[in-house]
Amino acid sequence: MGHVEVGHVSHTLPDGRTLLSDVSFRVGEGVTAALVGPNGAGKTTLLRLIAGDLQPQEGTTAHSGGLGVMRQFVGNVRDESSVHDLLLGTAPEPVRAAAATLEAAELAMMERDDEPAQMRYATALTGWGDAGGYEAEVLWDACCVAALGVPYERCRWREVKTLSGGEQKRLVLEALLRGPAEVLLLDEPDNYLDVPGKLWLEERLRETAKTVLLVSHDRELLDRAADRIVTVEAGQVWVHGGRFSTYAEARRDRNERLEELRRRWDEEHAKLKQLVTMLKQKAAYNSDMAPRYQAAQTRLRRFEEAGPPEIPPRDQTIKMRLRGGRTGKRAVICEGLELTGLMKPFDVEVWYGERVAVLGSNGSGKSHFLRLLAGVAEVLPRGATPVAPVAHSGTGRLGARVVPGLFAQTHARPDLAGRTPCEIVMTEHARLRNDAMAALARYELQVCAEQPFETLSGGQQARLQILLLELGGATLLLLDEPTDNLDLASAEALQEGLESYEGTVLAVTHDRWFARSFDRFLVFGGDGSVYESADPVWDESRVTRAR
Repeated sequence: MGHVEVGHVSHTLPDGRTLLSDVSFRVGEGVTAALVGPNGAGKTTLLRLIAGDLQPQEGTTAHSGGLGVMRQFVGNVRDESSVHDLLLGTAPEPVRAAAATLEAAELAMMERDDEPAQMRYATALTGWGDAGGYEAEVLWDACCVAALGVPYERCRWREVKTLSGGEQKRLVLEALLRGPAEVLLLDEPDNYLDVPGKLWLEERLRETAKTVLLVSHDRELLDRAADRIVTVEAGQVWVHGGRFSTYAEARRDRNERLEELRRRWDEEHAKLKQLVTMLKQKAAYNSDMAPRYQAAQTRLRRFEEAGPPEIPPRDQTIKMRLRGGRTGKRAVICEGLELTGLMKPFDVEVWYGERVAVLGSNGSGKSHFLRLLAGVAEVLPRGATPVAPVAHSGTGRLGARVVPGLFAQTHARPDLAGRTPCEIVMTEHARLRNDAMAALARYELQVCAEQPFETLSGGQQARLQILLLELGGATLLLLDEPTDNLDLASAEALQEGLESYEGTVLAVTHDRWFARSFDRFLVFGGDGSVYESADPVWDESRVTRAR
């Protein structure tokens, strides 16, 4: 069994901002702890410090037992790496080192198949076995069958980018949860998973004897799987020892206690300063008062050196002003629409002002459906780039005056790469710098206004995308998993913004809490059918059998 311990860790960003200040906490053996907090508060940085990717500028991190890490990028791998490479990244260091040696020996044999190369290859094979490589391949085979439905040997050289985000996540989670590491660091493991996948993850986290520290914004998963909640906000960390269902009340009570302690400290500070001032005046004409004056000064100095109690963290005040605009009565019209190879033909009409949640398992065509609607638009929001056409048959079109704005699930926005949020808002939407900064401040993005887009946290990128939709004047919002990377306050702000939005909303989501706020539910079935449901459908297979 393993544990995680963080002791007095501080971390300052290159721009001089203090991200973490004197952070200490412990996750005991066999505990599943959730790391929560605002986007950009330092959750991923804290995981990287524990994993050893970064060295603490002050303080220490420690863990016992082997360490398995799921990094935030899993689910959005778009490079040339293979399934073998992805699984190898979850293996212990000796296995990774032996794999590198074996690969080098294989390349040497391809270039020159002589006796020294053959001896080098034989030695590398022995090292691979001694490091546990063959045992790892047996594990990977079980993981590939469970996650992809095929054995390891049949998919080991398949490019990871050909897997869906959910398949990538599930494969890595299978490897980590089945693997030898006793401590797991999971950065947003539920992103890209459909609801059956999230239910599977919740069950496995409840069952595992491993020590787990995970980052998630899914409130239902947090409540069902986490034993305790570790909160990162305003550079500090505090631990709630209960489940997430009692977290909001615990946080409110804690902040009220901190406010009361600060009020008392301020009152005592004012009294001591007043006392010093009074004794100074008396000592000026009565030398007998000098010792009392000096004692009061010493008392004030020690009081100030001890410092005030922790300041309660400021609540986020995110104000999304999604306006929209009046369109024709029919916003979306689909007649005999079929996305090639993904679904059977279906008809649907979406009327102005409706809120439609698009549900279904991963790979059923939901994201393609949103991109198809964005691609047939005659008019795009200000600053938007055209969407590539999606192969289909039948008709999918938009109504009069419908301007679709697409929120991309993967945040893949090459048009924003290398540009800062302030620059993007000023350039794309003709805003003066002060106006751009005011808009960013409403989304709590002023702290990262001068950072390149690709360096922002997932949640910051998501909030910026929503701001651009707001400024662009979209009258139809096509949202692909918008809450995946949003912190709790941002997700609530988005829901409030959608309630007052004067337009039509289609949202692909696996967020069970978020989906409950919608009017209609369009389900993409596992059998290729597309149908409407009166309520959210999470286990689509049961509905298919019933129908």
